[in-house]
Amino acid sequence: MSIAVGLIGYGMAGRVFHAPLIRAAPALELKAIVTSRAKEVAALDPGIACFATPEQLLADPAIDLAVIATPSATHAPLAAAALRAGKHVVVDKPFALSLEQARDLAALADVSGRRLAVFHNRRFDSDFLSIRAAIEEGLVGRVTLVESHFDRFRPQVRDRWREDGSPGSGVWFDLGPHLVDQALALFGRPQAVSADIVALRDGSGADDWAHVVLRYADLRVILHASLTAPGGDAGGSPRFTVHGTAGTLIKRSLDPQEAQLVAGLRPGDQRWGVDPDPVEWHDGEGRIALRPTLRGCQERFYRQIADALMTGAPLPVPIDEAVAVQEVIEAASLSAREARVVTLP
Repeated sequence: MSIAVGLIGYGMAGRVFHAPLIRAAPALELKAIVTSRAKEVAALDPGIACFATPEQLLADPAIDLAVIATPSATHAPLAAAALRAGKHVVVDKPFALSLEQARDLAALADVSGRRLAVFHNRRFDSDFLSIRAAIEEGLVGRVTLVESHFDRFRPQVRDRWREDGSPGSGVWFDLGPHLVDQALALFGRPQAVSADIVALRDGSGADDWAHVVLRYADLRVILHASLTAPGGDAGGSPRFTVHGTAGTLIKRSLDPQEAQLVAGLRPGDQRWGVDPDPVEWHDGEGRIALRPTLRGCQERFYRQIADALMTGAPLPVPIDEAVAVQEVIEAASLSAREARVVTLP
């Protein structure tokens, strides 16, 4: 028995992430894609049907699971339409443009009896898995300060929806959900949020720099995303810096799975998920120890989706946790807009 999957969207997200990871899950079968790129789909697998519109795919009774990999502003409407059509749904992040939309979708999934999951694939990144393991082992004692950077060097504005200023565009909606989800997976929901989110590049129509502080009782988590700074492996800030009462952890470079997918590697390849950049542990007195980085495994997301649909197992990202991410995304946007600290109720 297999679960028939329909993919809505075959741009960067659908082509590079979703299609390969879906096809790596033995219990899932990618049966149809909504796209105008029929030749590319035929090259991938001539047995995959192409639909011109989401409505055509959602009307197909053979499709069990709809995966939404379209521009951000369309995520919530398409997810709602898929749930109403009786499909289980995976929707790329951000899965809504507001907390109200997110809560409405969660309620609709509950009423419809369908499973709704958000594609927070970076819970399965090598850098995050390694930092989480080191924290859980107590290597830094009680954590007091975390910096999590997702930086890219793209100084020229591109002509694409992610940068044009339309709803759902900008670096905070693009990279912020990754940063927030990882922080909440580690430390839970913060008490308050403060943020500075701006456009710094010439001609930028959307925000391209975000600096957000999550405030906990005895912990601060700094989330930073930029399109004008290189990542840690290119001379910029480390991907993760974790300070605690017993030392510091540093993970300099970003998980390699996105670059591997772009290059054509797939789950099961010998080098898949292998991250040669170690985690550094500093004891605060000059001693340094290097820990091998755990292997990235984003394919586990869809394997866990299959388990959830076939056996009732938990989703890889429970929907209440995805709603909590949206709450922080919205609080940060409000904080930046009104230049104030936003307390979460």
